[in-house]
Order: sequence, then C-alpha cells, then structure tokens
Amino acid sequence: MNTRSKRIVNLAIISMLIMLVLSACSGNSGGSNGGTNKENGQSNEGNSNQAVNTDQNFDDISADIRGNKGPTQEQIDLVNATLNDTYLGDVFEEVIPSDYSAYPFKEEVVLDVWMPANSDIPDMNAHAVQKQIEKLTGIKVNFITPPIGQEADSFTLMISSGDLPDIIIDPGRYPGGFEAGVNDGAYLDLTDLMEQYAPNYTAWRNSNEMRRKTTVTDDGRLLGFYGIAPYSEWMWFGMLIKQEALDKTGMDVPNTIEEWHAFLTKAKEVGYSEPLNYGSNYGQIFTGILNGAFGVWDWTFLDENGKVGWGPAQPQAKDYLATMQQWNKEGLLNRDWATADFNQRMSTAISDKTAAMMDSPDTMWSFWKQQNNIDFVGALNPVLNEGDKSATTYRNFMRTGVSAAITTQSEHVEAAMAWLDFNYTKKGWEMINYGEYGTVHLVDENGMPYYHPESYIYNDPDGQPVAVTLHKYRMHNWPNIRDEHHSNPLIVSEGSYSGDIRKYWTENMDASVAMPPISFTKEEASREAELGNQLSTLRNEYFAKIIKGELPVDAYDKFLSEAQKMGLDEFLSIHQAALDRYNNR
Repeated sequence: MNTRSKRIVNLAIISMLIMLVLSACSGNSGGSNGGTNKENGQSNEGNSNQAVNTDQNFDDISADIRGNKGPTQEQIDLVNATLNDTYLGDVFEEVIPSDYSAYPFKEEVVLDVWMPANSDIPDMNAHAVQKQIEKLTGIKVNFITPPIGQEADSFTLMISSGDLPDIIIDPGRYPGGFEAGVNDGAYLDLTDLMEQYAPNYTAWRNSNEMRRKTTVTDDGRLLGFYGIAPYSEWMWFGMLIKQEALDKTGMDVPNTIEEWHAFLTKAKEVGYSEPLNYGSNYGQIFTGILNGAFGVWDWTFLDENGKVGWGPAQPQAKDYLATMQQWNKEGLLNRDWATADFNQRMSTAISDKTAAMMDSPDTMWSFWKQQNNIDFVGALNPVLNEGDKSATTYRNFMRTGVSAAITTQSEHVEAAMAWLDFNYTKKGWEMINYGEYGTVHLVDENGMPYYHPESYIYNDPDGQPVAVTLHKYRMHNWPNIRDEHHSNPLIVSEGSYSGDIRKYWTENMDASVAMPPISFTKEEASREAELGNQLSTLRNEYFAKIIKGELPVDAYDKFLSEAQKMGLDEFLSIHQAALDRYNNR
C-alpha cells in the first residue's frame, strides 16, 4: 500500500472512531461556554465572557495565596498539585475559561507529540511545566524532538513516511501550510469536535471577534489549536541605538533617512567602524525598517486602497537600493551582513564596532544591558520626509505563539484535544506563562502572577541567564493563551525597558499596511508556494547583489521584468482572493 492510500485508509478508520465517540457522548457537552455551531456565526448568547467551572467545587483560597510572599509548602502544593484556580483574578477584558470537567482524564493514555527542538530545553520530557500539566490532566505525553538544525528534514521524513504522532506542534511546516495538511488527510478537521472536546479553547476564541476570525478558515473550518492572546501584542522588532553612540556623536535619535545617514556617518567618525548592524543570513535586510521608508515593503502589504501589493515592486525601489548601495560603499554597514548568523551578529553587536542594529529589544536587553551593561534606546522606523508618519507591516492580530494539529493517525483524539484544551484554562494560562508557583512565581493582591526577586527566572540554580530561563521554567512559544506583556521576564524584569520600547513603537507607527493572517485554498497554496519561493529567491539575489555593488542599481529593471515573467500578477491575485475571503469571514 502506498503512503497516500495508507493515509486515506487511516483517515477513514479515524473518522469512524470519531463518529462512534460522538454518538456515545452526545449527551455530555463537557460544559462548553460561548461556542459557535460549526462556525455559522450564531454565538451562544450571554456566555462568551463567562468563566466555567464545571463539575468542580473548589474552596476559595484567594485569601491565602493573593499577596502571600512567603507561602508554606502546603499552600505551594495546593496551588501546584490541584486544579483550584480561585486565587487567580479576572485580569483581562474577557474572562479566561475554567472548565476542568475533563480532568483527570478518564483513561490512561500516552500521547506522542512532535515539536521543533529548543536549544534552551535539553529534554522536553523533563520540562517542569509539562510534568506538572501531566499530573493535573492525567494525560501522559511523549515529546519527540529532532536534533537542532534537523527540524525540516525530520518533519519531511515524518510526513512522507505516513507514520504520524498524535499531535504536531507547528503544523504549518506542512507543504502548502496547515490547511493543506488537513486537505491531504495528514491532520484532522476538528470543526465538529471543538465545542464538545475543547470547551475552553472554544470559549476563549469566541470571546473576541478578532480571535474568532483569525482562528477559522475561510470556509468556516477549525483546523487545530492556535496561540491566541488576550490582546494584540506589541511589535517586537525594530531599530535600536546604543545610548553611548548618541552621547559620543552628540546627536538626537534620527528620524528621516537623511538624519540616519548623518548619524551613522558621525558614528563612524567617532570610532564605530561598522555602525549599523544591518542584517544577516536569516533575513534582517528584509524587515521593512529601512526599505519601508521608501514604501518598498519586504513582501506583501495593503496599499492605500486596501488591495494587496508586493513591496519589492514598488516605484521607489531603485531609490532604496541606491541608498543602501551608497551606505554599504561608505562602510556604514557590518561587513558580513549577507552571511552573519545570530551568534556572529550578537558578537559584533556587543563590540565597539556597532552603534545601532535592527533586532528585538527583548533580545538586546539580555545581550546589551544585562550581560554587558550597554544602555540603548528605540527609534521609530525611518521616514523619507520630515512630517511623514512612521509605518510598519507588523501588526499582531491576537494570533501568537505556535499552533498545534491532531493527526489522522491518532488513536486518542479526545485525549489529545483535552490535553491541548487545558492550555486555554485559567490554570493553564498561569502555569504555561508563569511556571511553577513558589520557586518561579507568586500571585499579587489582584490575583495576577508575577516573578518575585528570588524566582528561578532571575536566580537559576544552574546559573543560566534570563534569556535561557524564560524557556527553562515556563513555555514561551506555545499553543495557549500567551500573556507576553506580563510574563516575558525580559520585559518585566526589574529595570527592563524593552517593553517600553515595544509599546512606544506599536503606539507610534501606522500599521494600516499590515496584511492579516490570510489562508489559501489547496489549489492556491501549491501555486502560491511555488511562485513565492521563486520570487523570494529572485528578490534576495538581486537586492543583495545591488546593495553590495556587484550589480548596478539599474539592474533592478531586469529584476522587475523577470518577476513579472515568473507570475507576479498571478501571485498577487492569489493573495487578493485570500484577502477578500478573510474580510468576509
């Protein structure tokens, strides 16, 4: 039997099993609150903002836990070893659900979960948060993680073999994307199962229209579990300047491209030999930070009419390329910008070569301030003319973290959904974002978790920095309710101003050009991926060579001609059709 035939047979078997489960359990909804009926747009009125505490009668322990800075071991065990969440406050606009009726799970199962590796987590199966969740849910999990750097090959081999685990974290790796995986029979369509077996996820995604809209397909299907936040997260990437560089040059934070050129030139004169850490082989030169000033966005964007445009094809592209070619020739950029990896960039960044760089203020809080006592400030994306509004193609649509799919080969669909659904409970929100109570976090007077001064986040017994402990003692990137603004220790640690920078960027830049999270049909996905790969390769080659001076700026005309021959108009029409469907969800 070939792989595709095997998938079809497995899908048929799993479908029959699901129908049997639905028939047997049709009278037990699991206490879903605020769901929709197969995405027909008819909400269960009055429930979307109500927390559910089905079949659980917890004693209110808020007086013992809230504001307690020295909990006893008994209190620590009560928080960590039970589902009691009465000490947690309702701290967001919408109330986080608390339906624990599925736990402990009714039968003993072990779920296989494939996920990309994280160098800061040596053994995911030993992760403290996941071991705690296993105890509370009664669902055991075996994490399968490939070696660092082999994720793509591991995923491809797994999919091609047809031998799939119960759950896949980051299922968008599938050729053509998440939806293609469902259409091809690798992942389950969970539309008819969500309301019954994932009541917390259902309630949370339906409690806000943006969360609902960004977690459903154009045709109303629910493919899996998405990371979805209580708010739209602040933008996380932009232009950062060492404070000492501003002091040495005697200049203010630059705003226009002309002012940036003057600042970088002066920085070079006062000793910064490669003043702007411009990019690396993982794509910093295509961030929209500098090219956006010219309207030459790195990829797709919304034009002034709300239609899809392609940044590299915009009218002022040659002006942008001429500018960057000049800056490169003048030695204003790091010499290895076309090839440097992350470690090389950080090594240069902390040296006296760099005055400014494009990166995350969270990352640079760790590398610059915490590890090397280098203060820095954030600058808005440059503009071309004084008075122009700084803009960005980044906008968080409450979709964050990663997603998860349940495969068609899972023999434990209900358990897999229950395990994932726990992440969208109030208890799951606390544990995944803030880690273990006592050693990692405490709870303030309002019922909000926080990292105390002795927290393992800041005082790791193994001596690891916060950039590592944020993964070691909590889950930073997960299919859950991610509370980035309050639980990211690089933002909330004492003295940190990275969150202030991110908030400043978000509140002072125009994000109307940002594309929402659209999705493609099976036919579109295949063609879009083919055209996208070709256009990306073409752009990377021409733009890099022109900036390095290996091609003249006029070579852009040939680039644009080749892009049009490749099918640029078709590429844009595919994205426009997807955008139109998204707007009609």
